[in-house]
Formats: sequence, structure tokens, C-alpha cells
Amino acid sequence: MECIHTHGIWMAESLQHRTKSLEKLWLLLAHAGGPKAAFLFVFPCTYFFCRRTGIAVLWVAAVTEWLNLMLKSVLFGERPFWWIGESHVFANKWPKVQQYSSTCENGPGSPSGHAMVTAAVWWVVASSLRSFLYRRNYSIPFTYAPYLLYGALLFVVGISRVFILAHFPHQVVTGSIAGLVVGMYLNSRVPERCSFRFYVGLTVSLALGTLILNAGLQQLGVDLTWSLVLAKKWCSHSEWVRPDVAPFTSLARDCGALLGLGLGQYFKPGGWPLSWRPQALSLVLSSIALCWVCRAPLPLRPPVFYYMLFFVKFALVPLIVMLVPGLVHFVICKTKRN
Repeated sequence: MECIHTHGIWMAESLQHRTKSLEKLWLLLAHAGGPKAAFLFVFPCTYFFCRRTGIAVLWVAAVTEWLNLMLKSVLFGERPFWWIGESHVFANKWPKVQQYSSTCENGPGSPSGHAMVTAAVWWVVASSLRSFLYRRNYSIPFTYAPYLLYGALLFVVGISRVFILAHFPHQVVTGSIAGLVVGMYLNSRVPERCSFRFYVGLTVSLALGTLILNAGLQQLGVDLTWSLVLAKKWCSHSEWVRPDVAPFTSLARDCGALLGLGLGQYFKPGGWPLSWRPQALSLVLSSIALCWVCRAPLPLRPPVFYYMLFFVKFALVPLIVMLVPGLVHFVICKTKRN
């Protein structure tokens, strides 16, 4: 692996040197390709375009991120920004690379979570858009254009993760392949009409599965904080090692989103019949509410309380998106009666 890691570092150095003028674009893509964007941006937009697609996006994003968390826990992947110093390979010639605020993620690096979630979530979007175009009898090249855009998106998101030293190239490739496979599988098994009990059981299963795996690793003598220690040691700015990118934060986000999805479907299984204008209004109102929820500060101490509040925050995301149309529908009906 040392040879693969070394070539990955030189590739990152070359990228930073040759595409320095595109730095802002890479940083934007590094954020846009993250799991958080799938929950807060892709899900609301797709939900108001097609309810089934929106539910599929949230379902796929949550389960894929959880699977990525499990894989990272057992694969012990390095990250470029700490491997440079830990490996001592570059003692004679230190690579001329730069860290960024989104570089210092504190979990293991393999496979890339951004690449895996992007591949899974945007496969759902691309396949849904392809079906939409096919039903309207567009030409074959135009019908399959979403898949070309999908491939281009995976490529640029992967490049952005290498550029900021968050991942090695092979971690991005494996994450993209794994995400594509998971996305194709889960997209055909969307729990669109499952009971609330199913979501409660799923949420508990994901949490218990994570705790059991971590307990097993501890019994084997694995230090679960090894990646956090390395991130704090080698990150050029200590404030860049943030709790919102920690592994248990991802678990809280996934479990909260799935439970919120179950609650949203329990309150109104089929949604509300709205024309495009009320739908657009619902999207705007939902976006404002999500922005407010997302910006709400959370206390970092004690950690358990932080994770509980983070769980609640992302449980609110599907509830807001799925119940705001009900509020709009109620106001429209009341206005018509008056």
C-alpha cells in the first residue's frame, strides 16, 4: 500500500499545482458532494419534483452513509494529510501540498464517504430523470444524457477529494464503485409505504449494529480514536478538526433522518395533492426552515447530549420537507372556503 499511497500524494501535489486557479471550484465540489448536501439539498429538491424519488434519495443517502461508516471501521484506511507525516516516506523531499478547512476529517479514509454517497444518491436522481425523459419520448441520446452527467459528477467530486488531501485516489474509486452498486440495489427497494414500526426497527438496528461492531473492535484491542488522534496531530489548524464530521455524528444523522422519514410517512402516507405553484412555495418554505435548523448551534459538551441533539436535528429534516406541503394545502383550502 505504501507505493499506492505515495503515488496518491504525488498526484494530489500535481493537482494542487496544475489546477490552483480552480481551487474555489474544487472546494465547492468537496462540500457539495458530501452526505450533508444529500440530506439538506438533494432530498428536498427531488421530493418536490417526484415524491418517490425524494424518499428514495433520503433512504439511499442514510443507508449508504451507514454502510460507509461500517466499512471505514474495519478497513482502517489512511488519509493523505496525516499519512505524509506518519509514513516518513517524504523525510528527504516533503511534498508541496496545502491543507484546507475541509481536509481534516477525523474518521478513517477508506472508502471515500463523499464518493460513495454521491455515487449512490445521484444514481437515484439520474435514473429517475432518465425514466422521466423516456416516458416523454425524447431521443435516445437525450434520454441517456443524465448518465453522462452522473459520470462527470462522480469524476469531479472524486478529483476534489484528492485535491484537498482528504482521500487517496484509490479510496475515491472504490467509494464510487461501492456507491453505484449500493445505489442500484437500494433504489429498487425503496420503503415508500412501510409502517412506522419498520423505520423504528431500522433505526435501532443501525445504532445497535454500530455499537456491536465498535464493542467487538475494542475487544480485539483496536483503539477507536486512532484516526482522531492522527487528525489532531497532523491537521495544520486544530479548529479544522470538527465534531460534525466524526463517525458517530454520521450515525446520528442517518438514524435521525430515517426515523423522521418514518414519522413523515406515518402522518400523511400519500402526501398532499398540490399543483406546481404550491409545490414551489413548499420548497421555498422548507428550504428556509432547513436553513434555520441547520444553522442552529449545538453544545459540544457533553458529547452524548451533542449526538442526541444532532439526531433530533436531522429527524426534523424529512418532517419539515414532508409536512410543510400540508401547511400550504391547509392555507389554500381555507382561503378557497373564505
